[in-house]
Amino acid sequence: MDDHWTVGRVAELAGVSVRTLHHYDDIGLVRPSTRTAAGYRAYSADDMERLREVLAYRRLGFGLREVAELVGDPSTDAAAHLRRLRGLLLERRDRADAMVAAIDRELEARAKGRKVTPEEQLEVLGARLYDAIGGAYPATRRTEPRIAARIWGALGNARTVLNVGAGTGSYEPTDREVTAVEPSAVMRGQRPAGSAPCVAAAAESLPFEDGSFDVAMAVSTVHHWGHPIAGLREMRRVARRVVVLTFDTDEPGWQDRFWLTRDYLPEFAGVLAEFPSLAAMADAIGARAEPVPVPWDCADGLFEAYWRRPEAYLQEHVRRAMSVWTKVGPEAERRAVRSLGDDLASGRWAERNGDLADLDAADLGLRLLMT
Repeated sequence: MDDHWTVGRVAELAGVSVRTLHHYDDIGLVRPSTRTAAGYRAYSADDMERLREVLAYRRLGFGLREVAELVGDPSTDAAAHLRRLRGLLLERRDRADAMVAAIDRELEARAKGRKVTPEEQLEVLGARLYDAIGGAYPATRRTEPRIAARIWGALGNARTVLNVGAGTGSYEPTDREVTAVEPSAVMRGQRPAGSAPCVAAAAESLPFEDGSFDVAMAVSTVHHWGHPIAGLREMRRVARRVVVLTFDTDEPGWQDRFWLTRDYLPEFAGVLAEFPSLAAMADAIGARAEPVPVPWDCADGLFEAYWRRPEAYLQEHVRRAMSVWTKVGPEAERRAVRSLGDDLASGRWAERNGDLADLDAADLGLRLLMT
């Protein structure tokens, strides 16, 4: 038949069995449009496109019911599916890269005769950073009203908002139409009931058409992206305006703004060594930057939140909800916590930082980019 393919030919091209194609037909997942003169199934170009989507999602580990919901979404066209698939494949690639890097580190350690710790051994699993720390988020990570007011004010009169790297949904406005994007299954699983619909995708490959949203927002997430500038440009592509809460490493001596990184955790500078400058991020989306002070009693347990409450950093559950500690590694973490504990007990910390007691908020490098 012209412009149609037989079930045998489709099975050969797709690398699946004829039985699989028959099953997809029986359950209504991929139904061929017509039959040959002999009564055999025949697939049109549109049928082949749908089959491609089904098989791609299946090979990424989705169950048949999930696949049916994905390909049956009437609001999602072929290009949107391709962007979503691309994002999922990039996430898988990142996992593979992380596993290779962990294997290389362990091989190097073993070659030098160094004993490999259980923490290092588990790194070979290549878990995404948020998958490693996400379980601790509900205990300490929540919306800080004063920071939220700055973010929501920057949204202006936007009605449709895309929240990229949305995590568990903190800082999502409740009076607007929000769509969330979050690559980590752990974080998506902790989003509360009734929160905005959440798409599994990466910032660098957003599965949306150009100009789909009034505003795209990203809150304390850009530093976790594999390619921050690419992700910011994607936000600019899919939205008419962009609002981003991020971190400034342009200012000379920025590592010394916060006593924790200055006196106890110099490795923090290495964590952000390859992070783009604030100027580069602003240029990528045509944004201006404004400082966002951190209140002394900040409700959101981000890394800088406890600048006037140093004892909090001695608590395991507080640190586990901060990605910095995972990135610097257990040895640096143990040393920093031990030194801070000693200085708090001896009074040295208070001697060095007594001037903080009179401050209600501190500029520790948080910046709001707005277009």
